[in-house]
Amino acid sequence: MQFGEIQCLFDLDTALLSETQMAKGLQLFVNRLSFYTTSEQLKKLFSPFGVVTEARLVKDPRTQRPKGFGFVTFESEADAQNALNSLNGRIVDGRLIFVEVAETTEAVENKTSQK
Repeated sequence: MQFGEIQCLFDLDTALLSETQMAKGLQLFVNRLSFYTTSEQLKKLFSPFGVVTEARLVKDPRTQRPKGFGFVTFESEADAQNALNSLNGRIVDGRLIFVEVAETTEAVENKTSQK
């Protein structure tokens, strides 16, 4: 499978997001970031798509170094969807990043209770 085919698969997956998923979450999950990416850089990366209310990297509690993933919260659902469509599967700082709608705590609890 080549990069173009992978990009098409991610675009198809993104297009399949239902409106209810976007309505529930204005927060995006960003994975495979460079370990040198800062919260400020993350916010700057997503800012061209709309008003970013929060850009947060998840850090190792012991070392305080970023773990390579984080969350970006948008003021507008449409802006969040636009950012997701534009940045998912892009190369940023030499890394192929993935962007998806962040699952709410409620959605995670429902998944675990169904098992």
